[in-house]
This record gives sequence, C-alpha cells and structure tokens, in this order.
Amino acid sequence: MSDCLFCKIVSGDIPSSKVYEDENVFAFNDISPMAKNHWLFIHKEHTKNANEMANENPEHLLDIFKAISVVTSDHGVVENGYRVITNCGPDAGQTVFHTHFHVLSGEKLAGFGAK
Repeated sequence: MSDCLFCKIVSGDIPSSKVYEDENVFAFNDISPMAKNHWLFIHKEHTKNANEMANENPEHLLDIFKAISVVTSDHGVVENGYRVITNCGPDAGQTVFHTHFHVLSGEKLAGFGAK
C-alpha cells in the first residue's frame, strides 16, 4: 500500500533501525520504546490487523512468530522472558494499520500479572 508507513519502511523509502529481515518478515526498533528492547515485527505483505491476517493469510502469523523466536534467541532474552503485543483497531491503540507485533524485553515488565 503506497500510503502505509510500515510498507514504506519495508521498501526502504523510510529509514528504520532493522533488527531482522528475511523473505517474509521485517523487524525494527520501535521509535518510542517502552522497554529496554522494543521491536516491531511486520509481515512484508500488507494486512490491516491480526484478525485480517489470521483470516486471509494465517501462515503469515507463523512467519512472524518464527522471526520472533530467532530474534529473542539471538538477543538472549528467552530465558528471562519477553512480551508480545498486537493492537487491533483504534480502541486498542492501533495507530498504524499494518499488522504488527510489539516484542518487549530486556527488563522486568510491569502489568499483566508481572510483579
């Protein structure tokens, strides 16, 4: 999509701090990190949210979670843990309507049962 921020990042039209790329997935540092490590994982094929991706191309979810596994292993955060978040729609806080998954790690995270 020509007007999508994340599609422009994938195409190289907008610079990013890449942490991972393969033929299907692109991951980069979030520009407003909420943890020591805050990465965004996107599929190179555009869908607007996780529901659309699951319904139209469920194999893309596997692509993304395989990439998350690689990056979290490479950065040594698997043992202590990490959080994966996706927002679906404006009420959930989604501001870029290209399916993306936030991965936060590198420190003890508050909320959601963490103490």
